[in-house]
Amino acid sequence: MIDGNLFAAIRGPIMLITIGTLFALDHQGIMGFDRTWPLLIVVFGVMKLLERVAGGTQPYPPYPPPPPPYAGTNAGTGAQR
Repeated sequence: MIDGNLFAAIRGPIMLITIGTLFALDHQGIMGFDRTWPLLIVVFGVMKLLERVAGGTQPYPPYPPPPPPYAGTNAGTGAQR
């Protein structure tokens, strides 16, 4: 299976390729950019979805482990504080 970090790494280049393709279509007169720009949102959403499905980075870091419980005794003597 592909790592989610790979999708995060290639998201920028994929978006640049998509923008370049849309501008080329606009320049050639095939289809105007004003009609094709929503494709950028779709491509970005698909890349985020693939990143999440592939198990990429977590949205929040995991919680730290709890501290050890306080015993209330002096170390080694067994006497109460």
